[in-house]
Amino acid sequence: MSTLRVGLRCDAGPKRGVGHLVRCLALAEEFLARGAHVAVFGTVERLPWATAELATRGIPLHPGPDTPDELVEAAHRHELDVVVLDSYELDPAGAGALRAAGVFTLAVIDGDSRGQVADLYLDQNFGAELPRSGSAAELPGLPGLASAAGLPGRLLAGSGYALLRDSVITARPPVPPPATTVSRPRVLAFFGGTDAVGAAPVLTRVLVATGHPMDLTVIVGRPEIEAEVEDVAPGRGQIIRPVPPTSSLPTLIAEADLVVSAAGTSTWELCCLGAPAALVCVVDNQRESYARVVRHGLAAGLGELPELTAAGVAGRAARATAARTLHGLLSSPQRRATLAAQAWSTVDGQGRARVVDAVLDAVRAAAATN
Repeated sequence: MSTLRVGLRCDAGPKRGVGHLVRCLALAEEFLARGAHVAVFGTVERLPWATAELATRGIPLHPGPDTPDELVEAAHRHELDVVVLDSYELDPAGAGALRAAGVFTLAVIDGDSRGQVADLYLDQNFGAELPRSGSAAELPGLPGLASAAGLPGRLLAGSGYALLRDSVITARPPVPPPATTVSRPRVLAFFGGTDAVGAAPVLTRVLVATGHPMDLTVIVGRPEIEAEVEDVAPGRGQIIRPVPPTSSLPTLIAEADLVVSAAGTSTWELCCLGAPAALVCVVDNQRESYARVVRHGLAAGLGELPELTAAGVAGRAARATAARTLHGLLSSPQRRATLAAQAWSTVDGQGRARVVDAVLDAVRAAAATN
């Protein structure tokens, strides 16, 4: 087979967030390691660190395309063999158009295929395997290649297929971190590359309300978020340190005694690194995955962001409950270690290799029949 040419269609920006781009970047690294030519197609707005991540890997960034016809035209112009679609905004008909044009198509989804007609689907969320008959290939967190009910292609389902970047995989500890007693825990709080929903100031205030000493580092994705975090007054024994988005995030995670984060794609990074974590559901499409992760003890749950920002008695009660949960974690090394061990054992860092194996196998099979 000649050099495989792969296009990844995704977008990132202050309101869209960076989750789609980050998991596409993980796939890009794996395809590059296999000798493929890789390009990203889409918009990356006001995120210099993200464009730098692409540039350092020699991955070109092309604009768009948006419509099904434009996708097909771009695939032909760039002689793409494989197109990966990772977007909630693109016309769902684009996948079928690419497939009909003879371009192998992988659709990255989060529960809802949006009617896309692809050759292969990937849902990397914990417990996404369906149906579950109890076999090892179908248990939550283990890699399984399932038939996708109602989908024309095949489904790679579960956190065994989690897409993680080189920087995360190389930082994975050989064993989960042990219980360690510290008088002032190091806490890391981050909510996506841009914190599109403004969660950082809310959770900073909840952390302060625990009254527990801590050294708190908050990743602030935008200047207005930074200003709000800086307005939060720390309590006794508490330090608040706002820092901009950084490529050293995996190192910060590995060094933290507790991580507070959104229940998005970064959940799988936290699991792979064995980070004791408390998660917040910040958008509707995280709700199902958040519930599964909390229910199976991979992370503690702090509730949904609208509950934590609500006015009146309900909002105060939700924030008080979240503060109690955080205080329990800050004051109990064993509780943190239990979460870390369960998370670490669930995501092994080999998900992207399994996805690329499946793509290459399918492309080779298709070539052999032509």
